[in-house]
Amino acid sequence: MSAAGPRRTGRRLATVLAALALAAAGTLTAHATPAQAAACNGYVALTFDDGPSGNTPALLNALRQNGLRATMFNEGRYAAANPAQVRAQVAAGMWVGNHSYTHPHLTQLTQAQIDAEISRTQQAVAAAGGGTPKLFRPPYGETNATVRAVAARYGLTQIIWDVDSQDWNGASTDAIVQAAGRLTNGQIILMHDWAANTLAAIPRIAQGLAARGLCAGAISPQTGRAVAP
Repeated sequence: MSAAGPRRTGRRLATVLAALALAAAGTLTAHATPAQAAACNGYVALTFDDGPSGNTPALLNALRQNGLRATMFNEGRYAAANPAQVRAQVAAGMWVGNHSYTHPHLTQLTQAQIDAEISRTQQAVAAAGGGTPKLFRPPYGETNATVRAVAARYGLTQIIWDVDSQDWNGASTDAIVQAAGRLTNGQIILMHDWAANTLAAIPRIAQGLAARGLCAGAISPQTGRAVAP
C-alpha cells in the first residue's frame, strides 16, 4: 500500500467519526428540548387571571420548566404594587393583558367608571414594564355593549374563554387537568394566578397537550383565538 493509502483511510475515518459525533450531539439536543422538537398540530391559549402576586414566581417557574407560554390577565392594582413580577412575566415569555384595575362587576358601573378601570390598568401595566396590553378580559366574564366600546377605545380586544377550569371554585388538580384535556385548536382556558391546584396541574397539562399534538400559543388580537406565538 502506498503512503497515500493510509492517509486517505485516516481522513475517511476522521470524517466518519466527526459525522457520528455531530449525529450524537443532535440526538442529545433533540432529547434535551422535547417541547421545542415536538410538532404543533394546533394551538391553545392558557390564561391566568388576577395576578401578579406572591404566587407569580412559582407559576412562571412551572410554566418555563414545562415549555409553556401563557397570557397573564393582570389587575391594574396588582401590577402597580408588584412591578417586578410584571417584568418577570414578560422575561419568562408570557403575554400581559388587562383585567381591570379593581376587579369590579363592570356591567354595574357607569361608562366613566368603566373607562377608569380599563385606562388605569393600561397605564399601570405599561409603567410596570409589561408593555401596552392589546387584550382585555372583563372580570367574571361579564360584559355588555358599553364595556366592549370602552375597551375598543383603548385598542383592546375582549377575550372571554372556551373552557373554565373552575380553579376559582375549588376544582381539584385532576379536574383542572381534565378541563385542559377538553381544549381543541384555537381555544382558550381560564385559570388563575393564585390557585394552588392549578400550579400543581401544570406539568400534567403540558403532558396532555403534547400527547395530542397541541402547543401553548398566543391570543390573536384580530381573531381572539389561540394562534402560533
